[in-house]
Amino acid sequence: MADVISDATAPKAEQATDAPTTERMSGWRLSAFAGPAIPIAALGLPITVYLPPFYASELGLPLTMVGLAFTLSRIWDTVTDPILGFLSDRFPSRWGRRRHWIALSVPIMLLSIFMIFMPPVTHASFGYLLGWMVFMYIGWTMLTVSHMSWGAELSPDYDERSRIQGYREAALILGMLFVLTMPALIPSLFPDADIGQREKVASMGWFSIILLPLTVLVAVWFVPERKQKISNAAPIKWRVALSELRHNSPLRRILAIDLFGGISTGVVTSLYLFLAHDYLQLGNHAEWMLLAYFGSGVVFVPLILKLSYKFEKHRTLAGASLITAVTLPFVLIIPKGEPIYALILWVLMGTHLGAGSLLIRAITADIVDEDRLRTGEERTGLFYAFINMTTKFGIAISVGIVYVVLEQGFGYRAGQENAQSAIDGLATIYVTFPVVLSIINALILWFYPITRARQLETRRALDALNDQTG
Repeated sequence: MADVISDATAPKAEQATDAPTTERMSGWRLSAFAGPAIPIAALGLPITVYLPPFYASELGLPLTMVGLAFTLSRIWDTVTDPILGFLSDRFPSRWGRRRHWIALSVPIMLLSIFMIFMPPVTHASFGYLLGWMVFMYIGWTMLTVSHMSWGAELSPDYDERSRIQGYREAALILGMLFVLTMPALIPSLFPDADIGQREKVASMGWFSIILLPLTVLVAVWFVPERKQKISNAAPIKWRVALSELRHNSPLRRILAIDLFGGISTGVVTSLYLFLAHDYLQLGNHAEWMLLAYFGSGVVFVPLILKLSYKFEKHRTLAGASLITAVTLPFVLIIPKGEPIYALILWVLMGTHLGAGSLLIRAITADIVDEDRLRTGEERTGLFYAFINMTTKFGIAISVGIVYVVLEQGFGYRAGQENAQSAIDGLATIYVTFPVVLSIINALILWFYPITRARQLETRRALDALNDQTG
């Protein structure tokens, strides 16, 4: 990991000589912190890309019921986000505010991953899928909200926060790459074996089951939490906390951006396998396209960091949104059954893959600073819970809507022969939603108010308050 995000990508000290000094974390310690993001991503990608088609095609659930189960479980997940964010801010342990929640999530995750990815049934019911997804998202929320909040608190510096999130984003993309190699390589390694979708999905589950406890142990053991000096110990009133959604303009904007990004992600990930097989006619090359996509994402994370240092975080993210709007429509015109053209396109689309998650979470840390200065409250967990919530809600509603539209509106049937009109409808949905939302996000981001200069002033004021309070 330290080789993926080189220290050479960090801004030079002379570029910010007027900024308060801050200790930079070593590459190996940042790698240890980012480690749990590998199994997080290795779990999250199959949930949106592989599990819905698996339960529809292999386990006999109607596409509408699959979409409903994933939508309801994601909505439940959004409910738990602010609750866990509030609890992690207010109930620390002797290890800090975040690490004990991460450790507690592990047994919940291990059991639910096993039951979802290796179901001991040949025909799953709606209740089985929904029940285990709901249970899994309890542990998922404990893990992801705490991990993101912990990362935001590791440094108060504007650019160092991007570097920290860069390590985490690289780990996320590496996790996606690693887990994708399993369904792509298994048929090549065992050409005579009867390898079906069930075996591919199970291999992904075992990857997360093995890696999650190991990476969590390394992270919580070797990476200390940074003490926050300014914090009001009084309980936060929910009405006051939620009022941030109405009165905090930067937070409202970044939540809208994250929501639209979640919808776009849900559309392209939940429809990808259907698009690759039925519209692009890629056959067994479908998994390799994803490997190229995420591999490109890893390679270009350092460039995204450099661009954010030069053009600031919000403008860099706006540019990435415009690249999505420009490149995605090429899906409709590349030749069918020609994997080389698809490979080139997916590599191009992967160049800015890391921008969204990386920069949105770094920007959120700046919003937390302004809130802490204004209120004296420590609400990092709550704010990252909001970010987690909008992403998940966007994915949830997108999966539910597009599956219903595909099945009920276009007559598309998973795992069956489909009319050309249904397949064309699939491709139209795949392209239209993300392109429109990416353009909207670019417009919102271009005029985003928290710049490097504004964050520097906020940090100076926080440092002054820290000095006064000792």
